[in-house]
Amino acid sequence: MKLKTLSLMLIMGASASAHATDVLNYKSPYCGCCTEWTKHMIDAGFNVKEELHENMNPIKQKLGVTPQLASCHTAVINGYVFEGHIPADDIKAFLDNPPKNAKGLTVPGMPMGSPGMEYGDQKDSYAVYAFNERGQTFTYRRYEGNQ
Repeated sequence: MKLKTLSLMLIMGASASAHATDVLNYKSPYCGCCTEWTKHMIDAGFNVKEELHENMNPIKQKLGVTPQLASCHTAVINGYVFEGHIPADDIKAFLDNPPKNAKGLTVPGMPMGSPGMEYGDQKDSYAVYAFNERGQTFTYRRYEGNQ
């Protein structure tokens, strides 16, 4: 019984610490919404380091983010790429169980109401997409807006 309890505690501890994950967030030094997304991630338990770049295009190209998938900032977590204003809960779910062949998640553009893009109670409908090395996507999660 003690061994079973100890095993369960170790598994639970490993799962909880999995979300105290290091995030490298590449962003423009002039983008306030990217800074707000960083705060959202910190509030969700992630350790975030920001790396500032005047030109984000070379970083996005290097990490395989095509123009159709692009937003303002690009984060790397455990080798996966997270593009744009993705909710932290979606990132946690992805990291717990990454879809087969997925390179990461993206929220293309900058939808109002997504984390870091809050403006009063205005919310656009938007989707979080998973993508692979070839830029192919599938809808990972959908959020309904009120506009």
